Amino acid sequence: MKVVHYPHPALVHPTRPLTSIDKKLHLQVGEMIDTMYEARGLGLAANQIALPYQLLVMNVSGDPEQKEHEKVYINPVIVEKIGAQEGDEGCLSFPELFQKVRRARTVKVQAYNLKGEAVEVTAHDLEARCWQHEIDHLNGIVFINKMGPLARLAARGAVKDFERRFREAQKRGEIPLDAELERILKALEGELDEPEKQNGTPPPLPG
Repeated sequence: MKVVHYPHPALVHPTRPLTSIDKKLHLQVGEMIDTMYEARGLGLAANQIALPYQLLVMNVSGDPEQKEHEKVYINPVIVEKIGAQEGDEGCLSFPELFQKVRRARTVKVQAYNLKGEAVEVTAHDLEARCWQHEIDHLNGIVFINKMGPLARLAARGAVKDFERRFREAQKRGEIPLDAELERILKALEGELDEPEKQNGTPPPLPG
């Protein structure tokens, strides 16, 4: 498991809601948390590691030793935004690119935790920024789309460099072509439908 870089198709591929929690999901969550720490991130959305699911992990402290701040959220939705903040923002899928992005200062989010319990979170400042950034990912929106005109202009050279390096890696055969990556994403989405095909409607997340 590794973080994919722009312009990997998974980053603009809207994710599917999860309808059940199983052992495989627990294992994927553990790997996601490890991957987030290895990349020195504060949060990680599932499609950043090419899993098209509405799933994210977060630790706004950024410290692997502070396990009490580790959070796992399933099918998150922002239900309220209040105020505004502008500050530097980066993204693990755009390494070393930082630009100012305007976000809400406070957000209220509804989601499920890894126990399948419905939760509601109110977050402020950095945590609110992290929530908005990761939920954007799950909706196929990358942070360069949230930049203002000046920030986008300043980032243009770096973005073109990401695109160039990605296409060169595809030509060398190090990364599959986009059509194959899309096929893989569709196959992973199909795995979500397997319980329904085998057993009827899959059990819903409790809560």
